[in-house]
Amino acid sequence: MVSSKEKYYKGLFLIAAIYDLTLGIIFTFFYKQAFQLIDMSDKLPVFGGYISLIGAFLFVIGIAYYLIWRGDLQQNRDLIIVGTFYKIAYATVAFVYLILGNIPHPIFAYLFGIVDIIFFILMTECILFLRKVTK
Repeated sequence: MVSSKEKYYKGLFLIAAIYDLTLGIIFTFFYKQAFQLIDMSDKLPVFGGYISLIGAFLFVIGIAYYLIWRGDLQQNRDLIIVGTFYKIAYATVAFVYLILGNIPHPIFAYLFGIVDIIFFILMTECILFLRKVTK
């Protein structure tokens, strides 16, 4: 039987999967439109492959979160750790560039950075929960 706490964490990874799969699709296939929407078209690199690659990475981590959601949390602990580091890596990069003043529309760094910090905290909590349950 799955505890309510496990259901909660599985739900967390389903939300993370939907979030990153969506962003992955947008930034892989529709990055020009996304940059136009946020009035940053002038910041696009000449070669769009860089943005598409980032989008593809987002899509892949979204698949990983989906696999965590549909599988067993204990068996997916290593994948959870990687996904947790992914969230703090993004938030760190977003806030470093925000502090350096290299982001034309800081609201997006705040928005995505804060969302990923929240995911990082909750995923870290999940890791600690899984450690406690296995002892």
